[in-house]
Amino acid sequence: MSTYDTGNTAVRRTSRRTESPTENGSIRPHDNHTNTSDITLRKEDMERMKAELIRHIQSDLNELLERALSDSMQSLYRNTRTKPDQTHTQDRHKPGQGKVFVARCSLLDELFEISHIRTIYHMFIAALFLFTISTLAVDYIDQGKMFLDFDLFYYAFGQLGTVVWAWTLMFAYTLLGPYYILSVWASLHHSCGWRTCVSAVAVLTLCAAQTSMLGIFPVYTVLHYQLPPASRFIIILEQIRFVMKSYSFIRETTPAVLTSTPQKGESPHYPSLSSYLYFLFCPTLIYREVYPRNPYIRWNYVGVNFMKILASLFYLYFILVRLCIPVFRNKSNQPFSTRTLILAVFHAAFPGMLMLMLGFYGFLHCWLNAFAEMLRFADRMFYNDWWNSTSFANYYRTWNIVVHDWLYYYSYKDFLWLTGQKLRSVATLLVFAVSALVHEYAFTLGFGFFYPVMFCTFAGIGVVFNFAMNDKRKSPVCNIIMWTCLFIGQGVHVSLYCLEWYAQIQCPRSGTSFWELVTPRSWTCNYQ
Repeated sequence: MSTYDTGNTAVRRTSRRTESPTENGSIRPHDNHTNTSDITLRKEDMERMKAELIRHIQSDLNELLERALSDSMQSLYRNTRTKPDQTHTQDRHKPGQGKVFVARCSLLDELFEISHIRTIYHMFIAALFLFTISTLAVDYIDQGKMFLDFDLFYYAFGQLGTVVWAWTLMFAYTLLGPYYILSVWASLHHSCGWRTCVSAVAVLTLCAAQTSMLGIFPVYTVLHYQLPPASRFIIILEQIRFVMKSYSFIRETTPAVLTSTPQKGESPHYPSLSSYLYFLFCPTLIYREVYPRNPYIRWNYVGVNFMKILASLFYLYFILVRLCIPVFRNKSNQPFSTRTLILAVFHAAFPGMLMLMLGFYGFLHCWLNAFAEMLRFADRMFYNDWWNSTSFANYYRTWNIVVHDWLYYYSYKDFLWLTGQKLRSVATLLVFAVSALVHEYAFTLGFGFFYPVMFCTFAGIGVVFNFAMNDKRKSPVCNIIMWTCLFIGQGVHVSLYCLEWYAQIQCPRSGTSFWELVTPRSWTCNYQ
């Protein structure tokens, strides 16, 4: 207020000095109306600045308060689960302790509030428009008509009816099968004297049901009906998701049943079917009976995210049609050689990186956030700032937190608990082996041929980079190296799979022997 009063005093003094005498010696005021307008404008500017300052301060305070509450809740959770005679290390690796869910937004949603980051997002949208215009222009020049031909979409997502009924059967089993098998086992475990026999029968029944419905049935559906690539990936990826979801439910529920001591005449505590149903759709692979929930649903946010998913699919279509298919269709007419491979890798580096970014943004951000919003799921940390990683160890942890949590708690930590907190390097190798096998399984069934590119990059190069570029690397140069390796790695994936795809078309298999199935056709196919 002192500044404002000083300003008014200055204005009054200026007003007095600007009074000038007339010809007859009288004093004439100099534009009092203008001075009043200037004061009014200055007051409005100050009020606007004050409101803006208050808004920024409130935003910063809310962010600090949210971080403090998140840290305190995690600390409180750890402290409440720690017994007085246990060390911190023992509590950290205790099998009953797991992930703590906290209400928080996705990182990109926060970053898009910054105009500079939002401009980069707008540049990608402009590139999509450029792809669309260039496709229309080329079609008009070559064929004399302007239209977008989506035959690739129609082919890739063919036989959707088969996909729907197969998915429905897998979902129905995942919902009812493990739940009721464990429910019967839980009720008999505390009321029957033959606990070992009951547990053995439950384990055998559950293993047989899981193998039949989530193991054999999806593979049979993909191979028997000869589904196209996108439809294959839907079935296989949903198969993997249901296996991981059901395992998490079994893994979290079984210890609770074993450690519970119900009173005589009481039934042991068992999760409700509605909580398990919610878990099957919410964007996490770690089962909890209760999750932090938002108070309401922003349906406009849901709609915008689904529109972004559709735009990402169109973006992927244009990348394949404009940057990949014409090039690799021509390269398939050339004999496989080192020169062909090197040229293909460097040509596919940029399209491959765009595919990686689209997969990250379309699925890990838009798809998961859309379902999280519809289910009011409050913990939106599906990824972290992996793009700032200076080590591949940090990149693997922050790229896909949803899958990383499952691997960390159910593979890495459980293995350490079984081995008495020993063999940490072996536990890390186990995680990489599981991830490599699952990726290779998905790509083999998705494309319809065996070409162990994913397995070699994950189990071989990925392990080397994880130990060589560890968390001790903090230099910005390491971030450049990481991005360079990502570009080259994506180029290797796209080029090798595209070359093998066209080799499988031009040189189909002549037999069904083992070596015929596992030998890549691009190595031996004579294109001439």
